[in-house]
Amino acid sequence: MNFRIGHSTDIHRLVDNRDLILGGVKIDHEKGLLGHSDADALLHAITEAIIGALGKGDIGTHFPDTSSEFKDVDSKILLKNTMKLMIDEGYRINNIDSTIFAERPKMKPHIESMKQVITELLQIPLNDLNIKATRGEKLGFIGNEEGIACEAVVLLIKK
Repeated sequence: MNFRIGHSTDIHRLVDNRDLILGGVKIDHEKGLLGHSDADALLHAITEAIIGALGKGDIGTHFPDTSSEFKDVDSKILLKNTMKLMIDEGYRINNIDSTIFAERPKMKPHIESMKQVITELLQIPLNDLNIKATRGEKLGFIGNEEGIACEAVVLLIKK
């Protein structure tokens, strides 16, 4: 069997007048993430982890933030396009483990909704995706509520 592992981290700054979207879910919060697209750091980390596992560069290579095509794009579209690339390369997802680093808002109430969205997009069982969340404990840019970071690790298997 041929296995490939990918890892990625994505970070976005929290700003006023933006929606907070993580894992494809809009979360009620006074600030949102700044980015060229919808700035969904969790979907970006998962997308880039898949790209990395395939040895195909990074998210910016495939979806450059200099392109008007991707301005304000829904990150679910980026993940769908990456899934097509993965399938074309002959791989499938074995499992994904991810972490959201955010001081506020609390992520626990939103994790099941995120899992539903992501597993539906990737056409994988719920137990093949894990999403955890942790706080910054008032330390650094996460603890000071200046930004949110997400990490993802994916294991791909050759079909």
